[in-house]
Amino acid sequence: MKLLIVEDDLMMGAGLQAALKNAGFDAHWVTDGQAALELLTQSSFRVAVLDISLPGLDGLALLKKLRDDGSSMPVLMLTARDTTHDKVMCFEAGADDFLVKTTDMEELIARLRALIRRAGYVGRLCVGNITLDSDTLVVTKDGKLLSLSNREFELLRVLMEGAGQVISRSRLEEAVFGSIRNGDSNVLEVHIHNLRQKIGDTSLKTVRGVGYALTKP
Repeated sequence: MKLLIVEDDLMMGAGLQAALKNAGFDAHWVTDGQAALELLTQSSFRVAVLDISLPGLDGLALLKKLRDDGSSMPVLMLTARDTTHDKVMCFEAGADDFLVKTTDMEELIARLRALIRRAGYVGRLCVGNITLDSDTLVVTKDGKLLSLSNREFELLRVLMEGAGQVISRSRLEEAVFGSIRNGDSNVLEVHIHNLRQKIGDTSLKTVRGVGYALTKP
């Protein structure tokens, strides 16, 4: 699950990123609002953790712009400000939740997962005899554990979310490489080949010139 942290305090930001990665999130961290805005135009995230006080474009201005642009991404405001007025401003700007920085990490993780669930995220996917759990990062086939690389896991997750539909190359590349495109045009095919070897060649179809589709039984 891709998560964005926007926090200018270096110690706080590094601690958040490490803790959220340990909890299974694909946590990306930037230190100012403008960098966050640019990253959000290049890639999609399940949820964001946003500080109010940021250099340049502050957290509230960034949040208002996201909502004005039609973004429905869940946003949790994590800030040292704890007055009722601060909370009201955050919620009026479009925040989905609010926590002060003194909160413990377990509560933060629980609230983030709750926001993602409310946004329609399904943590456990089942297609035929394959089951994928995004929270535990476990994939099984016929009840037997499959060993997948991180990129194979992300590929399979996107394919399972859109099972029965053709998923474009660009969307799959974004899932594997994020905003950084690999110069080797064959890299995606290599990952697809490896994934086929593990889940079964007949499950994953190539639609030439378009993308790939995971068949639904």
